[in-house]
Amino acid sequence: MFDLITIGRCGVDVYPLQTGVGLDRVESFGKFLGGSPTNVAVAAARHGLRSAVITATGADPFGAYVRRAIRGFGVDDAYVATVEGAPTPVTFCEIFPPDDFPIYFYRGEHPPDLQLTPESLDLDAIRDATVFWFTATGLSQEPSRSAHAAALAARSSGWTVFDLDYRPVLWESPEAARRYVREMLPHADVAVGNLDEVENAVGTRDPEAAAQALLDAGMRVAVVKMGPEGVLARSADERAVVEPVKVEVVNGIGAGDAFGGALCLGLIKGWPLERAVRFANAAGAYVAARLACADAMPTTDEVLALL
Repeated sequence: MFDLITIGRCGVDVYPLQTGVGLDRVESFGKFLGGSPTNVAVAAARHGLRSAVITATGADPFGAYVRRAIRGFGVDDAYVATVEGAPTPVTFCEIFPPDDFPIYFYRGEHPPDLQLTPESLDLDAIRDATVFWFTATGLSQEPSRSAHAAALAARSSGWTVFDLDYRPVLWESPEAARRYVREMLPHADVAVGNLDEVENAVGTRDPEAAAQALLDAGMRVAVVKMGPEGVLARSADERAVVEPVKVEVVNGIGAGDAFGGALCLGLIKGWPLERAVRFANAAGAYVAARLACADAMPTTDEVLALL
């Protein structure tokens, strides 16, 4: 039985080793494991949780790298499929600290991680996981959308976390994103998103109103990331506002994934909401102060030292 199973994107992050310049002027790059749900599984494993990721790569050298990296970070790769004919996705970024990190996705028309099918899933493992984590991007195409629906139908206990992860370039239209995100909200217990993402999900950017709308949609916990204003989290009987942890930002892209893995630890441990969100917020800050995403995920002791 797994503490955490995530489902969705994986790939290779190709990050510039020079900051403050565009890709046209970058001279060298680093290669890292990428894909938000995969990074969340890595982040959780760094906190000692038994985690697995359901995803797929292409039958190419980058796919072999992804599988090896997943195992190397202590994440179970039993549910990482290989798809013929579709390359493993590659993502580039530009780094303009402290708050500008353009991302360029090279995923093709039908990337491997969106070719997951209901028949390919281990529904018993999904049912038994203490936490199941899915993202909006996984709803953007078939058959992945149906695979997600089958996975969510198998859940009857534990925590089911919906990462609202809205990236317009990966959707056919904003209308489709709103439709499928809102259809899946009732199947989750926890929703996590920034202001753009909660607006897509519930139609408002106001943090308090968005949190309330998510609770009204059936969430036990709503987490709204407010950028420089920190994080708002609410449940039926708890409310927490956590201020940002001050660090010198190097690359903010992986901060949300570190936040997610740390939040899973708090949910599993049954921490009070304020403690769980404060810990997760610090984990995100830890990674924002470093170049890489998966490679930079902190241990529990490293987060506590930062706090």
